[in-house]
Amino acid sequence: MKQFLVVPEIHKLNTFDEFYNEFNVNEKDLILTIEPIFDTYFKNKNKKFNVIFPEKYALGEPTDEMIDRIFDDLEKIDYNRVIAIGGGSIVDIAKLFVLKKAERSEQLFLREAPIVKEKELIIIPTTCGTGSEVTNISIALLTRKNTKMGLADNALCADQTVLIPELLVKLPYKVFVTSSVDALIHAAESYLSPKASGYSELFSIKAMEMIIKGYIDVVKNGQEYFRQIIEDFLVASNYAGIAFGNAGCAAVHAMSYPLGGVYHVPHGEANYQFFIEVFKYYKKKQPIGKIQEIQKLFAGIIGCSEDSSFDELEKILNNLLSLKPLREYGMKEEEIVGFSENVIATQQRLLGNNYVKFEKEDLINIYSKLY
Repeated sequence: MKQFLVVPEIHKLNTFDEFYNEFNVNEKDLILTIEPIFDTYFKNKNKKFNVIFPEKYALGEPTDEMIDRIFDDLEKIDYNRVIAIGGGSIVDIAKLFVLKKAERSEQLFLREAPIVKEKELIIIPTTCGTGSEVTNISIALLTRKNTKMGLADNALCADQTVLIPELLVKLPYKVFVTSSVDALIHAAESYLSPKASGYSELFSIKAMEMIIKGYIDVVKNGQEYFRQIIEDFLVASNYAGIAFGNAGCAAVHAMSYPLGGVYHVPHGEANYQFFIEVFKYYKKKQPIGKIQEIQKLFAGIIGCSEDSSFDELEKILNNLLSLKPLREYGMKEEEIVGFSENVIATQQRLLGNNYVKFEKEDLINIYSKLY
């Protein structure tokens, strides 16, 4: 029985220039990033680069239509490596551009086209959340289905992952919070997953410890303090990515996808809306088991009783980013049943990792409670 897998080589460097020289970045590379990063780190280099700015194609999180437009433009470019420098959205789509092109990218996500890797992939994260630099997963909104879907295949794994804390120091505060809470959820969901092993649990536990302790320090010392400890969050996010890359995420992510797909709520923020409530629901349905272990873990980090650990963690998180009712994002009460049906129909890949099995009625109850 397979226990654990990490495909990419993982490097940690202090500065972008170290990466640029060590990895011999050149004219045969395809750079996927945002314009400010390119202007800061590439424009003073005496080379002509192949560069794609995904925000020029569409704003917000990736869609299959956006990916198709980029694929079309890539036919005019000769490149050997893809270097992705960015947050989860850039990293997710970069993984697709090392694959053999399908007629429509939707076919890749629906497994209607072969998944064949043709290029080398280097990933450099610029947020502390997705952990996508060490996973085999790409996520996009499929416009015809009006929901996010994930493609999981080892052909999507990076060849090298490079962690550079310098690239995160200027993160906006809200991006820091919404990305790092996503990493916390990756670690927590993968810890409870039936696919978890002793190996993945080591990474889950360490990631949760680093993130929650970091949050407590940020609450104590003020918002800007996160910049002083951003390397800890970058490493913790990477640990969480390794954990969920092996054990998977579950209902928190599954339930967030319709909210993100329909109302364009950023991924980490959408997950945050469901995190504590899903875990409390797990506790209600199956109070004896691994849910007790994670309560004990949270209690030990926070310094509270096990019974109050979910509530105390929620208080810490709410000091960083306020939890909002779903209706404040525009969600309508009549959508509760439809969202629940959508999750059951499209997110079995995630629901299979639940601590306890969820039926449609369970999803309706949680959406209703949070509405």
